[in-house]
Amino acid sequence: MTAALASAALLATGCSSDGDPAPPPPASASASPSAPASGGTEEPSAPAKGTAEVTGTVATGLSTPWGVAVLPEGDLLVASRDTGRVVRVAAGSGRTTQAGTVPGVSPGGEGGLLGLAVSRDFATDHLVYAYFTTASDNRIARMLYDPAKPAGEQLGAPDTILRGIPHGAIHNGGRIAFGPDGMLYAGTGESGDRGLAQDKKSLGGKILRMTPDGRPAHGNPEADSVVYSYGHRNVQGLAWDSRGRLWASEFGQDTWDELNLIEPGKNYGWPVVEGLARREGYVDPVAQWRTDDASPSGIAYADGSIWMASLRGARLWRIPLAGTKAAADPQAFLAGEYGRLRTVVAGPDGGLLLTTSNTDGRGEPRKGDDRILRLRVS
Repeated sequence: MTAALASAALLATGCSSDGDPAPPPPASASASPSAPASGGTEEPSAPAKGTAEVTGTVATGLSTPWGVAVLPEGDLLVASRDTGRVVRVAAGSGRTTQAGTVPGVSPGGEGGLLGLAVSRDFATDHLVYAYFTTASDNRIARMLYDPAKPAGEQLGAPDTILRGIPHGAIHNGGRIAFGPDGMLYAGTGESGDRGLAQDKKSLGGKILRMTPDGRPAHGNPEADSVVYSYGHRNVQGLAWDSRGRLWASEFGQDTWDELNLIEPGKNYGWPVVEGLARREGYVDPVAQWRTDDASPSGIAYADGSIWMASLRGARLWRIPLAGTKAAADPQAFLAGEYGRLRTVVAGPDGGLLLTTSNTDGRGEPRKGDDRILRLRVS
């Protein structure tokens, strides 16, 4: 990125909350890697330029879709943030079936039924995990899923495995995913209380790592804590690359949104620093964006790159990787074509599945919204 572009980026202001209502600007070269790819890695670099093509629509007419979990046979479970319902979407036909409603969900602002994940042993235990907001906190629960039961009655009673994650009208985090190590990871927000991000005793503003039953995982920075990394403002994207490294997307406030490479026990800076700061004790992002070009939510890894869905930015970003660094400037696709973009997951065919988020009260719904798109990427 040129010095002129960097200077212009620094002038950008405005909170990059989950749903900043301003319309997306045209795609620009406002995103940049924090540092160019350098020597010291034998891993191949992804090409500087890639492609992303929408090849079809999987489903339409979804209400406030947030979390998406891929079942072993390819069908999807999709969480509705504002209704608390989970629907099953047939991968082939797009037909939707009501699986059930998660009891105790208290929607409002950026809270509600958020992330979904299926157990790594789903074929035998049939467990679905959900991250959701209640009247008193954010929490994670697991439920038995039985598709043989009548529609709307297929989810069992929730078994809460972790409670006490701070909640608020904003910054509830919400993404959950099982890592290559079999542990469950969760991205949380500081719920608008900035100090929580630096408080290692709080579950707010963190990435959490736990066993499937919610206990601190072996190898965590502190043996009695599920806290894996801290100093986060609002983490809504988690993904692992081909070497098993964890990446996370994060909302900034006044200047920079971030893509971070996550290491255990590290401090990612909020609220002391935002974006690339080069300050001792804080981890710099691998890539950063002006807040009006991103407001990042879900991320996925495919074909050597991290792919990042953007809400206010209303585009899909490709960040090509060279090991632990960005191989080139991020590249934008679909700018303004489908509105706000919430969740992106790697599909079984090597492509991506991408949800829109135009019915969340901050977008402008179009006919057929919200929808799930199928993409071919390289």
